[in-house]
Amino acid sequence: MEPKPLRLVVVDDHEMVIEGLKAVLSRFQERVRIIGQAVSADSAEPLIAELDPDVVVTDVRLRGLTSGLDLCRRLIEADPARRVVLLSAYDDEQYLFQALRAGAAGYLLKSIDGEGLVRHLELVASGETAVDPTMAGRAVASAARLQAGEFWPGARLSLTQRESEVLGFLVAGLSNRAIAGRLVLGEETVKSHVRAIFRKLEVNDRVGAVAVALREGIFQ
Repeated sequence: MEPKPLRLVVVDDHEMVIEGLKAVLSRFQERVRIIGQAVSADSAEPLIAELDPDVVVTDVRLRGLTSGLDLCRRLIEADPARRVVLLSAYDDEQYLFQALRAGAAGYLLKSIDGEGLVRHLELVASGETAVDPTMAGRAVASAARLQAGEFWPGARLSLTQRESEVLGFLVAGLSNRAIAGRLVLGEETVKSHVRAIFRKLEVNDRVGAVAVALREGIFQ
């Protein structure tokens, strides 16, 4: 008797991403099936409770106040056996560490190919933990540095290493365009990091972010 395909619920605030994922996974219908989709954490929770999928696949960042990491925590709190995989465009090790602390069973990058994605989802469904191969080596190195007492500024406030770099430039008074030039990033990517910084530091603007950074001794 052939095994049944894995049942997935996909959560991403961009419907085009979900449709693209459907197209990629349509070649593996004997192994995986998307049985539900949602564009926000609030709409995802009741859907997941109703459908009880084998694996939940969610983006790290979602519209609204609830991120993919928050959704993961809430799903695990409701059902410790729930298998959740973060599928992200961000290859920052701190996101990986946060995902694992939240109880995620995997952290994969959106650049992964279809066969690799299906294989890792199958590992997760079998009880294993899956980390994107391109991140695994760097994550081990970062963990070793953390064990040795090396830590980036802002880590204790849940800022990723990249967000800490951006915050440092905010403290220095640089514009988003200038920060993009320094870090060789797109300006929209910088804006996304700035929004994440505001959310994590619970501030509304640059002045508030700089004030928290100075008050907490993140940057002098």
